[in-house]
Amino acid sequence: MFDPVIAPSGTLLGLLQRGRGDGTLHALAAPRAEALAALNHCVLNDPRHDWQVENRSLYYARLYLDLHGSLEEIERHLCDADDHLDTDECRTGLALAVLGHLASYGRGDALALLRRYATHGANWAWALDELALRDDDAGLRALAAPILARFPATPEGEAELAAAVRDSFEPRPWRLWAEDGRETVGARIRAAQEAGSFDRWQRQMRPSGPRPGWSVQAVLDWADQGLERGGALHVPAARCLTAVAGPEDRPTIVEAARTGSDGARSAALHYLAESCDPVVLDLIEIAVTSGPRTVADAAVAAFERMCGEPAVDRARSWVHRPDALGASAAGVLACRGGAGDAQLVLGALRETVRADGPDAPLLWTLVDGAGRLGIACAAPVLRHVYRETASSHLRGRAARALAATDPSFATGFAVECLWDCEETTREVAALHAETGDVRVAERLRRLAADPAEEAEVQTAVRSRIGPDRPGQ
Repeated sequence: MFDPVIAPSGTLLGLLQRGRGDGTLHALAAPRAEALAALNHCVLNDPRHDWQVENRSLYYARLYLDLHGSLEEIERHLCDADDHLDTDECRTGLALAVLGHLASYGRGDALALLRRYATHGANWAWALDELALRDDDAGLRALAAPILARFPATPEGEAELAAAVRDSFEPRPWRLWAEDGRETVGARIRAAQEAGSFDRWQRQMRPSGPRPGWSVQAVLDWADQGLERGGALHVPAARCLTAVAGPEDRPTIVEAARTGSDGARSAALHYLAESCDPVVLDLIEIAVTSGPRTVADAAVAAFERMCGEPAVDRARSWVHRPDALGASAAGVLACRGGAGDAQLVLGALRETVRADGPDAPLLWTLVDGAGRLGIACAAPVLRHVYRETASSHLRGRAARALAATDPSFATGFAVECLWDCEETTREVAALHAETGDVRVAERLRRLAADPAEEAEVQTAVRSRIGPDRPGQ
């Protein structure tokens, strides 16, 4: 999947792509046709950089309801010939999730479209999962025959069916179909369930990797073999070393961390870092300075996992390095540094935004650190990150940091955050938004009554407007 093209943050499309609360507010104030065009563009061209962790579906579904939008564009997208040519679930997943939320709000047309797509669409498993949460038993039972028709009655087809049943996210439809009295439905599903359970049992009986009694050298060799096969095993290998290594093995592990082959060296560095061995910080610096890329990356990752004051103290001397270890050191100070490290964290935050923009991966940690350390003068940078980042998760972190550093947050960004696409951001807003704003009071009441809203958000809302509110 290609990275999505995100419109500027000051446009209606850019706001909706980012999932910002102002996107909803601007859409409701814009001409309806313009708002629906921007909304359809977002739903049919997933704007998320990481669709597995960023939320948009409930946000877009609520806007469809507010705009009384039809589902013609979604239907055209799902029924397009490309559906069977481009079967990547990223193409249709967001649209199907939006339909699921609309169905839960009582939109019968959304429910009917999900049923139709589950019968004929390429990404039928996703549609079935949405229906498993929203459809009634009769509706799901009616899908049994068309879904099973996707799997021919051949050994290969039965194996594919067993894998589909085993890997299903929502088991409810399969359980209903297993109770069906028809031989071509209930018997096939029960056989598929048994085959899936047997397959799991077989995999458990044939584990790969270290066995009890392995030596330190055997574990290091296993890490090397994994790297040769294209799979990094140094982290699990480090855990295995913890189980098998004794004090007498330390010289071997230290030497492996200094001069070993890439997989063994990476595993040894992780083991020494987790053991807080005094020699590991010097070995990490050597690995980053002169080691191959694989070992350097493993060394940085090992350093980030370290706890304790020696690691934090070393981070203070590394934070000015212009490489990955310097960036890692800034992250360590943001997570575990003290008040005296505030200027170092602030400097790293400003430099990262200046050099790498508002979506740099390091910003996640630095933004959290600015909030944790209460760096008030970081508020302008945090506001910039909030406005410009395409990541709704990073924006939520910026909102939490602003709540701790910016006195204007309660009357500013906190208000729009009540409409944000991320439930954690809405929760922050519910706790901080100034209730003197008439929009805030009305939005809090609506969130409290919305059955689709997350429990944590509604708990935060009740703390502001419910009978348990302090002072009432």
